[in-house]
Amino acid sequence: MEPSINVLGGALQPCSTAPVTGFFRNGCCDTGPEDSGSHTVCVVLTDEFLAMSRYLGNDLTTPRPEWGFPGLKAGDRWCLCASRFLQATQEFAAPKVVLDATHRRALDIVPLDLLRRHAVGAAD
Repeated sequence: MEPSINVLGGALQPCSTAPVTGFFRNGCCDTGPEDSGSHTVCVVLTDEFLAMSRYLGNDLTTPRPEWGFPGLKAGDRWCLCASRFLQATQEFAAPKVVLDATHRRALDIVPLDLLRRHAVGAAD
């Protein structure tokens, strides 16, 4: 696993334990070599993003009990793939970002300025 450092250079904070998120299902957006999707951006989900994701073939709202997945709703926090976040910004459906819970490896794909523009508490 990569060191747990956020995009601001501090300790990576938890993203969510209800529902449990993260590639390693530890509640944090930790990453490592086996995380080919770079599930590193901690977001606060919106209806717009969830609809876009469903349209693109990744339905995050339907519960999948066989995988221990409760289904997600607007307001939930979730470790999102950095490339999907970038795509959502281009489609004007980007969710808000929790910077202190977003892993620094997200910066390999998404510029910090873009993450800051979508940060929780940032002006719209």
